[in-house]
Amino acid sequence: MLGRREVFRKVTGSCRSALRLVRAASSQAEVPLTAEHYAVKRGDYAQLTELDVQEFHSILSEGEGGGERVVSDPATVAPHNVDWLHNVRGQSQLLLRPRTTREVSRILAHCNNRRLAVVPQGGNTGLVGGSVPVFDEIILSTSLMDKVISLDQTSGVLVCQSGCVLETLSNMLEEKGLIMPLDLGAKGSCQIGGNVSTNAGGLRLLRYGSLHGTVLGLEVVLADGTVLNALSTLRKDNTGYDMKQLFIGSEGTLGVVTAVSILTPPLPNSTNVAFVGCAGFTEVREVYTKAKTMLGEILSGLLSSWTERSWTLC
Repeated sequence: MLGRREVFRKVTGSCRSALRLVRAASSQAEVPLTAEHYAVKRGDYAQLTELDVQEFHSILSEGEGGGERVVSDPATVAPHNVDWLHNVRGQSQLLLRPRTTREVSRILAHCNNRRLAVVPQGGNTGLVGGSVPVFDEIILSTSLMDKVISLDQTSGVLVCQSGCVLETLSNMLEEKGLIMPLDLGAKGSCQIGGNVSTNAGGLRLLRYGSLHGTVLGLEVVLADGTVLNALSTLRKDNTGYDMKQLFIGSEGTLGVVTAVSILTPPLPNSTNVAFVGCAGFTEVREVYTKAKTMLGEILSGLLSSWTERSWTLC
């Protein structure tokens, strides 16, 4: 017999699958082009050629599934050109799926030498179109970079590749008595690298703080292919500049995050949710202050919704 948690996962998983089918069935052509929507002009970047595609095949042919990791089929690339809300659409003709930091480095080095524009893409769950091309940029997907490198159960330090899905990490940690310091509605699709690159907050921000505090180290590939290894696992490290802070929230503009070291707290023994009806925003603030006073550091989050007549806190 399934417990509540297993039933919830099965139901939510089915809902996500149904949503993906509905989204896939909608016409990509109905989504306006980003360049036209925002009336911006393409930068002075080179055009993709067949020689470039051959080079990418050479780079990605060393590992498993080389042919499937350089994707130019329009039907396959199309969903990666459109943002989650179907507000904007790019015109990329090529999708690359590296598995290792070395492959990312070689790809970016070639693109830098050729002046080819690149857009990194994780789970593509963002709501502002930051993970899709504006024009015809090459899409660099981290979806196959989904390996857990190490987990120290004593310290709670997790090191993993940037393409690991947040929910997958959460389920794995739960079995070890640990918990991810962030939780999002998009956890079934979003990736930890994208969470870091957007400095995602989520439902546990009040209790565990932002990713600027819980991320201990990063491995990042710069635009010229240089690999910056700042993958520290120390909670306090004063041996040099704290380089990781530059990349948290930079949305891939400074480099592509390929691995993350993050502190995972112990799994709470229990979790309780309360719904509180409030007459107005002033009362919302009073309830929030009271909750902080009574619960202290164990208050994980507080969400509010409202109608014309009342507010509801959760």
